[in-house]
Amino acid sequence: MNLENLKIYFERILGKAALIAIPYGWHIIFFFIPFLIVLGLSFSESIIGAPPFTSIISWVDESFLQIRLNLWNYQLLKEDSLYIAGYIESLHIAGLATFFCLLIGYPIAYGIARANSKIKIILLLLVILPFWTSFLIRVYAWIGLLNYHGLINGLLLKMGIISQPLALNNNKFSVCLGIVYSYLPFMILPLYSALEKIDHQILEAAYDLGCKPSRAFWTITVPLSIKGIIAGSMLVFIPGVGEFVIPELLGGPDTLMIGKILWTEFFTNRDWPVAAALAIAMLIFLVLPIIGFQKFTMRPTGED
Repeated sequence: MNLENLKIYFERILGKAALIAIPYGWHIIFFFIPFLIVLGLSFSESIIGAPPFTSIISWVDESFLQIRLNLWNYQLLKEDSLYIAGYIESLHIAGLATFFCLLIGYPIAYGIARANSKIKIILLLLVILPFWTSFLIRVYAWIGLLNYHGLINGLLLKMGIISQPLALNNNKFSVCLGIVYSYLPFMILPLYSALEKIDHQILEAAYDLGCKPSRAFWTITVPLSIKGIIAGSMLVFIPGVGEFVIPELLGGPDTLMIGKILWTEFFTNRDWPVAAALAIAMLIFLVLPIIGFQKFTMRPTGED
């Protein structure tokens, strides 16, 4: 191998290394290191001071390095019903919101995928249009719509559908509605991507063989779009579980989601170790479906 070939060889290696280092470096700096900080904080003890926690690493007689791990924070998560109820409530509301996002988003994505190219661009633009407005403003606007004397109740009263205003705000219904409204585009876009890739000749062949459109939809279209369903469901469910802004603005005192509990522990109770343990437990719980989805998407298409 001459000098020129050796130079090209090293340039290729360095190029590949630089290409790999960018995403790995991003994850290490912005995810792995903060994760280690929060993980270490979850094993510390809460104190009154600044910062409001003890260090898990200390020197003893300047010759021994002592590491003290406080497991009580995680033990408290199992024993205190508040945190268990918060997790259950978060899963319940996020699950309902994901179901309704799928129920509403699938027909929308299906219609966009079957539309002609000119209309398709306009429809996709309408789907992503809400992202041009602040998330906080969009959620806050629902307060005026759902209030006891808000626009929806006023319209229903004028139409004679109801005799007295409905309690549409400060409850689980309003939180679920807010999550569905805010995260619906995250369901539509993966579904559209999966539905657009379906070869329509497969459906035409099924029709020629006597398959009814409804049966072809459930036996061909839905199975071929299952990856889009899973991707969209994860994009709605995972952030929905840890949502804070929507429960804070639209939820009432009976709406106990884990995002609000985290905020209370960090900024009201100033119990950072317990809040860190809550965050770690929630992260571990949510990482499992992500790993499962990655294994599913990396599986060959013909594999059952």
